[in-house]
Amino acid sequence: MRNVVILTFNDLAIAFKNKTLYLILLVPLFVFVALELVDGNEPDIQTINIGLIAKENYSPEMIRSLQSADSLFTISWHRDQSEGKRWLRERQGDGILVPSVASAEESALIVLTKASYQTVAIVESISALQRSLEGKSREWIAEIRPLQESEIQRQMLPTWILMLVLLVGFIVLPTQVAEEKEKKLLLGLLQTPVHEVEWLLAKVLYGTILIVIAALFLHLLTKFDFDFSGGLIYFAFLIAGGFCFCSFGVLVGFLCRTQASARTLGVLFYLPHLLPSALADFSKSLSSVAPLIPSYQFYRPIKLILLEGGGSSYFPLEMLVLLGVGLCTVSLSYLLIKKRWLM
Repeated sequence: MRNVVILTFNDLAIAFKNKTLYLILLVPLFVFVALELVDGNEPDIQTINIGLIAKENYSPEMIRSLQSADSLFTISWHRDQSEGKRWLRERQGDGILVPSVASAEESALIVLTKASYQTVAIVESISALQRSLEGKSREWIAEIRPLQESEIQRQMLPTWILMLVLLVGFIVLPTQVAEEKEKKLLLGLLQTPVHEVEWLLAKVLYGTILIVIAALFLHLLTKFDFDFSGGLIYFAFLIAGGFCFCSFGVLVGFLCRTQASARTLGVLFYLPHLLPSALADFSKSLSSVAPLIPSYQFYRPIKLILLEGGGSSYFPLEMLVLLGVGLCTVSLSYLLIKKRWLM
């Protein structure tokens, strides 16, 4: 029994030394904070911009109620549905109401994302407005349609791509860099004519190739296709995202002495980059926090490209952020390798 206790405390000491204990404590803390940022059952939206089609017939009571609630709703009129959908796709509004095929007194709500806090806010606000006017009568909104009709596999594809990129950047590369340091392989390699910059570029290129191969293989399995121009933009963002997060991953590896600590620190970077970006559509708080994270600058463009056919004119800032973060992190890695940090 004494040996068991001694070995147990020895393992705990090792866990503390290689930062595994930090991971066990910080992951639940991070999940708690992320869940606290997710909105509750009553989203707080100040003004909802609703689009209506001029040629369509709506319930007069609904129109009068929306116009009277000018502190909650802003109405934008459009000539036809194509103009309204273009207005919604450019994110100038929150949703479009069109007559439902089921009944002339009911409407269908068209939104960018069906499962989002914004959609919940629109439906709850209109339902509350109707209850205050008519009581428990037939609902004004009979159905909710996403602007981009797609299967669940297609809707989840941007999230899987983000997970692949972050997995290579924050789990695979840091562990490999720390292994080469721990086994003195990197120190021996630098005694040869190989220059530090060459080693860094090789590591970043290696990670980027892994990301591109994994993403293309995933597209092949899901049989996802897109047009030529969208494919070029998407490929450009895969390269930029690979450069950004692979450079970041190399830096994380340099901050650690052992493989175990690199895996732990990698997970601590992986989760904060994954969850806020993937859950931004479901929370107003997260949607305001997520743009501050580099992963969102990668996730938002590829989501628009894959699901909504976004063009290159929408994403110059995001591309600059990815390239800027990549250049900063690879420069810091160069400084650490020149100092032979923890080698």
